[in-house]
Amino acid sequence: MTLRINEIFCSIQGESTFAGSPCVFVRLSGCNLRCSYCDTQYAYDNGEDIDLDNVLARLDRYRCKLVEITGGEPLLQQETPVLVKRLLDLGYTVLLETNGTMNIDQVDRRCIRIVDIKCPSSGQTEHTDFKNLDRLTGEDELKFVIGMREDYLYGKKIVAQIMSASTPVRCIHFVPVWGKLQPAVLATWILEDSLKVKLGVQLHKILWPDKYKGV
Repeated sequence: MTLRINEIFCSIQGESTFAGSPCVFVRLSGCNLRCSYCDTQYAYDNGEDIDLDNVLARLDRYRCKLVEITGGEPLLQQETPVLVKRLLDLGYTVLLETNGTMNIDQVDRRCIRIVDIKCPSSGQTEHTDFKNLDRLTGEDELKFVIGMREDYLYGKKIVAQIMSASTPVRCIHFVPVWGKLQPAVLATWILEDSLKVKLGVQLHKILWPDKYKGV
């Protein structure tokens, strides 16, 4: 059993409730979306086919028990849930970052699933699978990438629906598009509306602004 992998690296987790923690990232190749602000276009096609046992051996060398499976879109590969389960059974804490277009129920619920809800400026809003909101557990997280006021208002509306439905979710993140919306502006909007979300920033871009891979 193999997975097509773009890169494996150890860095600082930057976009979840685990932000600031050392984390090993497994970036899988392939994506079914083309978001306007995508910063991992290099993962669309490029990758290496690696045997699952080899992947696990590589991860073991880092001596870090926090692993994030990301992409691209990791759930495009049918072997991804197998990788997640193997890691969980080995005692890892596993995060899975998904673009929100695929059924997250195929992933072991012990995994912390970070589900993106695409806002208008992404150009991909219509592809979001909103049935995933019914599949969330209290350990999962949601992420809205905000590039403009319209995105914020869109996210605010969905957050209101989530709250009224008492949808279980660990945390809701609003993250500004790097270089397009200043975090302070987004923070002001959140405070003005007393919105129950967490402002996020892409911590790795602050730490290593000149790098675009392996961070």
